[in-house]
Amino acid sequence: MKSQLDSLMQERDLAALLVFVGHDPSAALDYLTGGVRITGGAAIKLDGHLPVLIVNGMETAEAAATGLEVYDYHTLGMEDARKAAENNPTLTQILFWGGALEKLGLVEGKVGVYGTIDSNITLALIDGMREKFPQYTFVGEMQPTLFDAAYTTKDPDEIAKIKSVAQRTSAVVRATWDFISTHRADDDETVVKDDGSPLTVGDVKRFVRRELLDNDLEDTAMIFAQGADGGHPHSRGTESEALKLGQAIVFDLFPREIGGGYHHDMTRTWCIGYAPAEVREAYDQVMESFDIALEQFGVGKPTHLMQEAVQDHLERLGHPTQRSHPGTGVGYVHSLGHGVGLNIHESPSISHLRKEDKFAVGNVITIEPGVYYPERNFGVRIEDMLIVSERGELITLTDVPKDLVLPLRG
Repeated sequence: MKSQLDSLMQERDLAALLVFVGHDPSAALDYLTGGVRITGGAAIKLDGHLPVLIVNGMETAEAAATGLEVYDYHTLGMEDARKAAENNPTLTQILFWGGALEKLGLVEGKVGVYGTIDSNITLALIDGMREKFPQYTFVGEMQPTLFDAAYTTKDPDEIAKIKSVAQRTSAVVRATWDFISTHRADDDETVVKDDGSPLTVGDVKRFVRRELLDNDLEDTAMIFAQGADGGHPHSRGTESEALKLGQAIVFDLFPREIGGGYHHDMTRTWCIGYAPAEVREAYDQVMESFDIALEQFGVGKPTHLMQEAVQDHLERLGHPTQRSHPGTGVGYVHSLGHGVGLNIHESPSISHLRKEDKFAVGNVITIEPGVYYPERNFGVRIEDMLIVSERGELITLTDVPKDLVLPLRG
């Protein structure tokens, strides 16, 4: 949670955070600013102080909307750095950013480095600042980072944003169901449009993207995978493939606010027209697994117990799992769920391999059991996103029915 940032810095003996910003969305920057976008510069947070934004002069008005203290490059000495560097662009940046830490009052100490600029640029800057500013120790972190730890639980403002994204995403998925249902099938069990041409995976994806934009959301590489494609959990689907009756479709949608921001993550499995017996049986088993997972929830309980209960169930039914058959490409091949927020994958992890994670108030998580058999031409996954409320209850944020068969009305 954001209120933990100073204590997390102290745990890591960090005197400052330096978050470089590029044109790509930055979860760490969004976390510090509340979602106001800047496309260059950095945020610097000293222990015990609010973050400060350092930006190009063209972005000062946007940065000021955060309510944080803002400096432009000129005010903070970019021209002085350029003169001292004799116009060497790399040395200019090194002197400017090291000098910025000095001007903001950092005397010495460890500086945690984060952000979204190219790694080669970051390495060059840090190597140079280590040489020119030996009073600072610049450090990186492997996961879980300080920000990963903070993301694990959400504050009320974050939860409000996530609920809004969830409502809009759910509306898009319901609209997609309705869109497909308006079509008809020909004698070859191909779903077709009014002109008789096939309705393809690409057609559906284009519809979804338009609906997302109308809801101020953006696609982040959705999965709409039919038949054997759906048997590979991360296959995005084949755009040119025509939709067919009786084929299992795995529809995994995980959009975010436009330009970067909070995500929703959900999956439904649909069969258009009818479901073959084999797919129906697998679907029912996955739904049983989903219910078993919910029964294992409790604040303070280790998350791995939920995954292991689902593995117990699916193994009894004859499905390989990553526990019974490590590295398997069929059966239940992944963890049960994960945290969601500014990143699509955050802590806690619901995995038999992560023994240290526990459920806590403020978690926003997915529960997503599935089984996959590409050689049998299907995969099945069901996923809701849920919040652990202040009362310690697990509440779904996904408002979409879990019906398997999608009837056509065209």
